[in-house]
Amino acid sequence: MIARVAVALALALAAGDALARDLVRGQAVYVEHCAACHGARLEGQPDWQVRGPDGLLPAPPHDASGHTWHHGDDTLLRIVRDGMAALVPGYRTTMPAFAGVLSDAEIRDVLAWIRSTWPPRLQAIQAEITARERARR
Repeated sequence: MIARVAVALALALAAGDALARDLVRGQAVYVEHCAACHGARLEGQPDWQVRGPDGLLPAPPHDASGHTWHHGDDTLLRIVRDGMAALVPGYRTTMPAFAGVLSDAEIRDVLAWIRSTWPPRLQAIQAEITARERARR
């Protein structure tokens, strides 16, 4: 999966594709700020659906086995930027809010890179969820 994305990025970069540059930046930002918890291969932490002794859930995967693709882009941006408690008041997690650390553009690039690793079917489902989310505004 990661190798397939790397080849596609290399080809797009060679052609001067601006989206590919955003994906490269997204991958770099992910490696720097997200991979320590969510995994170098987007695999998340072991037993990510089981609360630990502290009552908190481990970091979920962002690959196709996780639930990231179940959320629209604007919801994902808010979770990363403002923290889960911005969406679910009182929600406790070890994930920090990245407001002031990452720009919205950097967060969107990370999300685009993560999305680029999913199978086309999941990308299409997530795009539809994003469209419905934006239509509700």
